[in-house]
Amino acid sequence: MYVRSVSVVNNNIEKLAFNIIIGSFGALALLYVLFLGNMVMNIVERRSFEADARVLSSEVGDLEFAYLSMSNNVDLALSYSLGFKEIKANFATRKALSFLPTVSSSVKIVQNDL
Repeated sequence: MYVRSVSVVNNNIEKLAFNIIIGSFGALALLYVLFLGNMVMNIVERRSFEADARVLSSEVGDLEFAYLSMSNNVDLALSYSLGFKEIKANFATRKALSFLPTVSSSVKIVQNDL
């Protein structure tokens, strides 16, 4: 009788181990399908983003062309017609802060020294 109970216990352990292995294979297969589906969806989304990027790039090219063609038309006559006026720049100057004597009239600069 003792032999019989040991074989029943071993049989139950084998069934339990088999069920755990089958369950883990099922879980791994499910995870594989989920990860594979996620990768495929990311690839499809990336391709759609690349197509959108190409469309935006062509729009940027068109806008750059329009900007360059419009910037070639800008001249003084257009600026005057829009109300712009030409001004003369006034720059602020400062006296020298050094104690060196100024250049006297006795010192002459030869043209080649410049």
